Amino acid sequence: MEYANYLLFGIYPYVALGIFLLGSLIRFDREQYTWKSDSSQLLRRAQLRLGSNLFHIGILFLFFGHAAGLLTPHWLYESLGLSTPNKQMLAIVSGGAAGLLCLAGITLLLHRRLTEPRIRATSKPMDIIILLWVFVTLVLGLISILFSLQHTDGGVMLLLAGWAQHIVIFRAGAADFLLGAPLIYKIHLLFGMTLFVLFPFSRLVHVWSGFAAVTYLARSYQVVRQRG
Repeated sequence: MEYANYLLFGIYPYVALGIFLLGSLIRFDREQYTWKSDSSQLLRRAQLRLGSNLFHIGILFLFFGHAAGLLTPHWLYESLGLSTPNKQMLAIVSGGAAGLLCLAGITLLLHRRLTEPRIRATSKPMDIIILLWVFVTLVLGLISILFSLQHTDGGVMLLLAGWAQHIVIFRAGAADFLLGAPLIYKIHLLFGMTLFVLFPFSRLVHVWSGFAAVTYLARSYQVVRQRG
């Protein structure tokens, strides 16, 4: 059990990160014409704007919220007067709200992609796989909130933060933090890390362009006009 834990949470995070970075670089270098998120607005406008907006607002909040929550040192937020139990409750409330927004958005996008024959016909297999993978990862994260409510002292949150911080600074013993963690958190982490593995092979690569362009947040909507 300890060996499997070490492989999954001590080695696999670096494998996933390596594929994420190197795969993205190779794809940008060799397949720049695929570096995009293909628009399907011409095929069907219904559900697109609402679903896309809800999904992106939710997923961006979750991404930065996870990064801040896991990587902020314990002493820092304690020094600001935020106790560990209160930090966990803040994460539960804000993460739960963002997660539900994201869930509503991705459900609309999945329904649209799977039920509209023209969009389904023009979808690549990875387009559907990545949506389903994000959906399952999101549902697992929401389920983990129910487990978090059963231990509001923040102990498990400290274990997860210790693991993430050790991984980021390449410090040995990261996997040891998760030996006693509940299974739901481990499964959620594995799905989340695998999302980074799938990233370079999917339409998610357009996220790089978004973070790289300062003007991205203020850009205009893509204009799609039907002939006639």
